[in-house]
Amino acid sequence: MTRDESETEDRSTNRSPDADNASDVDSEPDAIEAAGLDPIVASDSDAEFEPDPERVQLLRAIADDVRGEGTERKQLAAILYRVSDLYDPDQHTSPEEIYLNMRHIMSIKAAGGLRAEE
Repeated sequence: MTRDESETEDRSTNRSPDADNASDVDSEPDAIEAAGLDPIVASDSDAEFEPDPERVQLLRAIADDVRGEGTERKQLAAILYRVSDLYDPDQHTSPEEIYLNMRHIMSIKAAGGLRAEE
């Protein structure tokens, strides 16, 4: 079959040449899962983070500087604030909790937002 015949066949069936690949994109596993990695249970997951008010202040100042109008800027600022919580004695979090929280936020964004299905 020639290329012209193939394109004609695709048009006659109302399918794009990439229609078969479109479902593959949606069903691709998460890259971390596909690699067989488990970042949630790191070898140093029991590491303690000593309170460090100076580090908290520095990370939050950087987050304030980074924050802007763009979505990516807001996300980066949010990550920096969450990381600063590791060193804040008034906050109780872990790297795993931060990772899961940020991963959840990114997956919602990738899906088009919380109300994407409406």
